[in-house]
Amino acid sequence: MSSENVWDVVVVGAGPAGASAAYAAAVAGRRVLLLEKAELPRYKTCGGGIIGPSRDALPPGFELPLRDRVHAVTFSLNGRFARTRRSKRMLFGLVNRPEFDQRLVEHAREAGAEVRTGVAVARVEQHGAAVPDRRTVAVVLADGETVLARSVVGADGSASRIGAHVGVKTDQVDLGLEAEIPVPPSVAEDWAGRVLIDWGPMPGSYGWVFPKGDTLTVGVISARGEGAATRRYLDDFVARLGLAGFEPAISSGHLTRCRSDDSPLSRGRVIVCGDAAGLLEPWTREGISFALRSGRLAGEWAVRIAEAHDAVEARRQALNYAFAIKAGLGVEMAVGRRMLAVFERRPGLLHAAITGLRPAWRAFTEITRGATTLAGIVRTNTVARRAMETLDRRHPETPQEREPEAERAAREG
Repeated sequence: MSSENVWDVVVVGAGPAGASAAYAAAVAGRRVLLLEKAELPRYKTCGGGIIGPSRDALPPGFELPLRDRVHAVTFSLNGRFARTRRSKRMLFGLVNRPEFDQRLVEHAREAGAEVRTGVAVARVEQHGAAVPDRRTVAVVLADGETVLARSVVGADGSASRIGAHVGVKTDQVDLGLEAEIPVPPSVAEDWAGRVLIDWGPMPGSYGWVFPKGDTLTVGVISARGEGAATRRYLDDFVARLGLAGFEPAISSGHLTRCRSDDSPLSRGRVIVCGDAAGLLEPWTREGISFALRSGRLAGEWAVRIAEAHDAVEARRQALNYAFAIKAGLGVEMAVGRRMLAVFERRPGLLHAAITGLRPAWRAFTEITRGATTLAGIVRTNTVARRAMETLDRRHPETPQEREPEAERAAREG
């Protein structure tokens, strides 16, 4: 088999994870093919918040196509006890995903990756007639074409075919519903530079309003299985905001999936990253920074897997990739799971802390700016660690306990 017929790295999926993987492999000087089933740019259900870890993981020279810069956050508890906190420094930026994703793909292309859109992948094969030798993987396209690679990166979203091949397992699935609502200038001006985060009525749920010029991105998320309640939450949320009279340009839904601790990240010469691997923060369900960071690592290790001369060396490099993911993003996910458990039981306590306690607000700003992570705060701050341990041991509060706590916070606010 001529080397010209085999790609070093084939990346499936051109979202932030896939584009980052393709870029990382291409700048290493390898032959890289990036496959995307849609035509770009394409819409993605996502708030589009770019926090510090996302910004820091971008390719050198990448200019963020920001639609707004956030300096203020309004927090509310299911529409009540609203309080706005402000910062002189920018907390995070907001982007439209079609534009952001397209720019990431262009950076990968400029680095040397070849990009093919409108190409659906049916399956991958690591054994059988389609595989000429043990150092190759066959990527079989929906039209029957077969593409050969020394390594494959699966970045094809939460319903990933490559993830299914690897055997990715999830233990948390959530439903996000979102509407892109065009608004007149007077309404857009009121929201400029400010976002809203609303702690929702179902355990673990919350809603958001992200302004992007003349459009507001309004969404909610909660555990899967509460579809009707989640839809009611979104409808009530939009009505409370006074936005029910504006027709959404786009209404969409999306399932997010978090990997279980024992879920594999590789199989043979195939590795997964981003949503395809179930990598996102369990509490906030923030996935862009996880996609960018895991994608970059996947691209770097895919190069090493491609260079492996036998299955043993390929396996060793794949395990090194898994270790790098678990040592960084895996630690953050573990803390996020603990925070989600606390939030599900005591949303009023979280609201009271972040709106009334300066250390909690400072921690929020440091995380969004990228000065630290949630895991970093729990690991290095004795007070935060002890508070988390105390909350872990407490029994769940009853619904009747929540309101007095929130009312007390609002009164003392």
